Amino acid sequence: MTTQQTTIGSYLVDRLCGLGLKHAFGVPGDYVLAFYKMLADSPIKMIGSTAELPAGYAADAYARVSGLGCCVSTYGVGALSLANAVACAYAEKSPVVVVSGAPGLRERRRGQLLHHTFGAYDAQQAVFSNLTCANCVLDDPLTAFREIDRVLEACLRHKRPVYIELPRDRVTQPSLHPHVAASEEPTSDPLELQDAVAEAVGMLRNSRKPVILAGIEIERFGLSGDTLRLAERYGIPIAAMLLSKSVVPEGHPLYAGVYQAGAGRPTVTQFVEDADCLVMLGALVTDLDTGMFTHDLDDNQVIHAAVDGVRVRRHIYPDVRLPDFVRALAEADLPRFDHKPPVAGEPVYAPWRAEKGRPLSVARLFQKVNAVLTGQTTVISDPGDALFGAADLVVPDRAGFLAPAFYATLGWAIPAAVGAQLARPDHRPLVLVGDGSFQFTGAELSTAIRLGLDPIVIVLNNRGYLTERVLLDGDFNDIANWQFHKLVDVFGGGKGYEARTEDEFDAVLDAAQATRGQTVIINAHLPPLDMTPGLRRLGERLAKRV
Repeated sequence: MTTQQTTIGSYLVDRLCGLGLKHAFGVPGDYVLAFYKMLADSPIKMIGSTAELPAGYAADAYARVSGLGCCVSTYGVGALSLANAVACAYAEKSPVVVVSGAPGLRERRRGQLLHHTFGAYDAQQAVFSNLTCANCVLDDPLTAFREIDRVLEACLRHKRPVYIELPRDRVTQPSLHPHVAASEEPTSDPLELQDAVAEAVGMLRNSRKPVILAGIEIERFGLSGDTLRLAERYGIPIAAMLLSKSVVPEGHPLYAGVYQAGAGRPTVTQFVEDADCLVMLGALVTDLDTGMFTHDLDDNQVIHAAVDGVRVRRHIYPDVRLPDFVRALAEADLPRFDHKPPVAGEPVYAPWRAEKGRPLSVARLFQKVNAVLTGQTTVISDPGDALFGAADLVVPDRAGFLAPAFYATLGWAIPAAVGAQLARPDHRPLVLVGDGSFQFTGAELSTAIRLGLDPIVIVLNNRGYLTERVLLDGDFNDIANWQFHKLVDVFGGGKGYEARTEDEFDAVLDAAQATRGQTVIINAHLPPLDMTPGLRRLGERLAKRV
């Protein structure tokens, strides 16, 4: 791409368009308005959010679905409001480009106190340097174009957020010299790759009960198909983790379920931990994924391939890329194993039939939700019991599952529904959110309504922060009991329903499924201390630390 006499701002827009970005999220502000105008004149549609934090969550979900997200904000009050969303994307490896406007270089030199600033002009970049894998300030036309290339390449290579700061008097700064965008695809060291695969093959040939544990990096790097091909070719069962739920088809006969160690289903935990060769592909070993580190995995029986290298037993191969290793292992000479997952095709939730007048419980709520999922559903869950109940849903093939299952930030799911449906308009989001989580960012449903999106939002209304009640109860866990189903009147569109019994919930969820083209909120009343087995198991472990 030659950009003779192009400007810094237009080059950034062109690069984002070239990478396939179709939507960006944010809130306008004076330091970034000139760049907003460039976006408005481009093929990228700028989505105005209710605040910067939900804009960041929406961009994160958009990135998880489409492969790249972008949020655009003004300096200080805007960008710092984004910080928590960017931290979530960094922790969970989601490629989001953060573009922040900034005071112009000329106005800085006057020594005046400028609005939205909070110290030295490099302070904001310093904040985001801890939340991103690469960052730059586009203040020099001699280096700006190369810096854009460098930072965008880092975003795609590491699948993590990056930060680009654009002073407002540099948006229309023309290039001083012709510039051609260049990138270099990283490759594995061939001898190291050969040795790593050979050692892994040796372990697998000597095993009888191998299991693949597929992590979130498999999805981020587009390796789900390669992982499934590896499993099918040799008959190796696959388990997922909470963060990587639905990374492989959950209806597949080799799928064993979600592994959460001591916090998960005992049959899945035992099956994974009984493996005599555990092939961990792109897996992050987090406390939530391992039931507060209650996992019992022997390093001498583990092959762990991740974005930062491969470890076979205790031998480390740092210059082996995850995609190269997975694809090479899928082509290796291995025997076919006869090792079947004991829970293959066995749903946790029994077939649904509502009992008239029976008070709704969390177990029965998820039983009904499980019954209505289709291949065009994207399940989006907030942390808490919404997430632990969703862990055992059987997500159909071609459907999807999104949740901040490591960083566990409340309020993520509703803005995420906006980003996810814009990225994949043929799928309808089904959002599972606690009443406390809803109160963080629920106003973002007005954005969904304004855009004509149609998520179904189920509010698990147990009148407070249930996870915290499990750990340490007190009136500090109480919240206002909103009439969530009436918010559609405030937001100016959509349908609202309330359910207290099984038959009411059965009827309103069916009605929501049949209502296309409109946002739906279901206020599902639950007993304050009713919880899923997963939350109960995790709570017992966490409570000892509080």
